Amino acid sequence: MRLTDASVAIRPRNTWEALDLGVLLARRHRRLLMLSWAIVTLPVFALLTLLLWDSPSLAMFLFWWLKPLFERLPLHILSQALFSDPPTLGEALRQWPRLLKVQLWPSLLWRRLSLSRSFHLPVQQLEGLDGIERQRRLAVLDPHAGRTARWLTLVGMHLEGALWIGLISLFYLMVPQQMEVEWSWRRLIEAANGQWLWVEHLTNAFYALVLVLWEPIYVACGFTLYLNRRTQLEAWDIELVLRGLRQRLAGVAPLLLVAAMGVLGLAPRSEAAPAPAANPFDQPRLVHQAVTSQAARQDIKTLLEQPPFSNKQTLHRWRLGQPDEAKPAPVDLKRLLEQPWLKRLAQFMEAALWSAVIAGIALVAWRYRSWLRTFVSRRAPAAPAPAQLPTQLWGLAVGGHDLPDDIAGHARQLWASNPREALGLLYRGLLNRLLHDYRLPLHEADTEGQVLAKVAGLHDPALEAFSQVLTRHWQALAYGHRLPSEALAMQLCDDWSQLFSARGARP
Repeated sequence: MRLTDASVAIRPRNTWEALDLGVLLARRHRRLLMLSWAIVTLPVFALLTLLLWDSPSLAMFLFWWLKPLFERLPLHILSQALFSDPPTLGEALRQWPRLLKVQLWPSLLWRRLSLSRSFHLPVQQLEGLDGIERQRRLAVLDPHAGRTARWLTLVGMHLEGALWIGLISLFYLMVPQQMEVEWSWRRLIEAANGQWLWVEHLTNAFYALVLVLWEPIYVACGFTLYLNRRTQLEAWDIELVLRGLRQRLAGVAPLLLVAAMGVLGLAPRSEAAPAPAANPFDQPRLVHQAVTSQAARQDIKTLLEQPPFSNKQTLHRWRLGQPDEAKPAPVDLKRLLEQPWLKRLAQFMEAALWSAVIAGIALVAWRYRSWLRTFVSRRAPAAPAPAQLPTQLWGLAVGGHDLPDDIAGHARQLWASNPREALGLLYRGLLNRLLHDYRLPLHEADTEGQVLAKVAGLHDPALEAFSQVLTRHWQALAYGHRLPSEALAMQLCDDWSQLFSARGARP
């Protein structure tokens, strides 16, 4: 695989743009992809139809289940066409039996219903990974593209259904009117009972034709998602830029070499080579300071050995004994214990045992429910104690005993002598009202913005507008030392009286 021979631009893309690239790639080679898919799949569909003529649904299900085997041929064609000339139809068909040998049964059994099938297929077919190596590879690739691959499969399923229904509707519209009149409800019921099996097989054939159009696009989109993820991980675009720079500098390299040799020839010769200078970082530094370099290095080493840089844990659990160095564990046993299916079996057995324990406890409780009811207290549970409201937020006293009864009037009197205290009194009164009247869960860790977000959740436009204006001017005074005008301060006091007068006195 040579990146310089790629037929598309190699650069990082987002996942949706990578899907668009897959559609364009499938359209570029649509004739080869659709023709090869039809040659491979339609004979299989015809054979299943003949063998299972009395069971159209079973024939349809088997054909649908074999789709992962057919998807390997479009991927082979696209991988060849991306970095070299696309194979001919005969070459592609001759390679298909060889492609079926790669992990045949996993593709048809436990991986068949995977929603990321198109995205995982290149890892299996092009990289040839299996077992633990495949899982590790997918753990690296999936986090940034696995969700898009699953959405591709879900959308593809709905698109297949829509195209299938569209073909059936088109067939119904093309039926002559005379034949349509003869289709009575009795004939439709007879068809449902199996006397018109050819109708069901015909609708199955429509689905096979839909796959000729859609499946190459589905495989191409999964392939471009895989290529885009590898481009992001392996920096293919940077490699291409560096190769271009090397090619442009290849013609200038001899000239630079001659110039360097000329400069070295003109330089004066020294009789003895100077001794290599000692590494300055190994010499003691800052020896006349309060903290020397040696002490700093020791402190850094001590910090790196403590959390959060070093987290040492001591675990007590059952495990297999460590093998003796002179007698290593058998390779076959180690490989058997690392098999993923064995881990799944262990997890299943663990879940089954816990389910049995829980079921046993429930059975014992049900069996002796009369005896247990005797010892169960029937007293009503005690009412929960009311939550203790905070009396101080961010250093501001918001308790009821720290505020006057008439907050707005007291703020007007304070404005002439202490404007900061007056504006702070209005803001502390607002917090007190939010805590007691509106029962907002305010905490010491909340910011002014988080308080406004909670006020917005009350769906009270007047309270939200007043809170935003008062908070903005309080922040400007507290952090920027910008005092609002006296008219604006009086307006805030009036708004306070109008907003909270209906609720009466402060609790």
